[in-house]
Amino acid sequence: MRDIAVVGFAQTPCVRETDGTTNGVEMLVPIFHEVLGGLGITKTDIGFWCSGSSDYLAGRAFSFVSAVDAIGAFPPIAESHVEMDAAWALYEAWVKLLCGEIDTALVYGFGKSSAGQLRRVMAMQLDPYLVTPLWPDSLGLAGIQARMGIENGLWDERSMAAVAAQSRSAALSNPLAQLSGEVDADELLTLPYVADPLRRHDCAPITDGAATIVLAAGDRARELCERPAWITGFEHRTDSPSFGTRDLTTSPSAVAAGKAAGADGVQVAELHAPFTHQEILLRQALGLGDEVTVNPSGGVLAGNPMFAAGLARIGEAARRIHDGSATKVLGHATSGPLLQQNLVCVMEGRE
Repeated sequence: MRDIAVVGFAQTPCVRETDGTTNGVEMLVPIFHEVLGGLGITKTDIGFWCSGSSDYLAGRAFSFVSAVDAIGAFPPIAESHVEMDAAWALYEAWVKLLCGEIDTALVYGFGKSSAGQLRRVMAMQLDPYLVTPLWPDSLGLAGIQARMGIENGLWDERSMAAVAAQSRSAALSNPLAQLSGEVDADELLTLPYVADPLRRHDCAPITDGAATIVLAAGDRARELCERPAWITGFEHRTDSPSFGTRDLTTSPSAVAAGKAAGADGVQVAELHAPFTHQEILLRQALGLGDEVTVNPSGGVLAGNPMFAAGLARIGEAARRIHDGSATKVLGHATSGPLLQQNLVCVMEGRE
């Protein structure tokens, strides 16, 4: 096993809407310059490029191919893509580094959620025969999950509002956050429902944005970064896509991925939880106690760029290693309906 680390991370501001195209080029060019310039390298120093996005979200076929314009057509590059959150593209790049074929990789994800009706677009990931034709939107499904947890005594609307308030407060220190500010949980409980028992603050906002991470192996990582975030565990697991065969109040795939990645003892965790009750659920599934700082960036409740948000959670966690504020951190990403797929990346700093 080679030692592989996150050495660079950059992301765009999380905004409600951008004027750019759905292929993400306008968002990607600035963050490529930022992450490569910060490391003192150029694109010719990258051995492998891998991206995550969705043609369904972009509303066009092969949108990820035109996104390569942000890299440039020459000299030729080795490139791949996943049709899901770019955290899984990071996993692919990590495996390629483990194989010893390359020493560096750049991973990126992008999404322009404002281009369509996100609640309807997300229905396209459901069972195409039995569920998608009914067009249940993502907020309605999450409302069912939240209600089941409430009725089983696992959380309540007050604890959900507290998650939202904590997210907005933490995001005050994040200049790239879309939503931030000091809010009172009791005040939030007076607001109207959007999908009972979910209120607007219980749901991640619609966000346009992109993120990128640079991985490097061994001595190359040490050359590029003063304090690399060494990946010590990287696992992903999947639950059934059929809602009728799952207990929606827990997440076996998150439990399994956390155990396999070695989540015990982390000091900071960035969780990809698009709804307040899902942060509570993931805390329980990953065994994160009160001593663990969760989502110090504000998490996706403060800004949720589709197909880049999971990658950004790993990048935000790695930042805590880079700046020396933590020695063991966890980045989490989810994909599919209601936490169907879960990925956990554990990173450590070394003296």
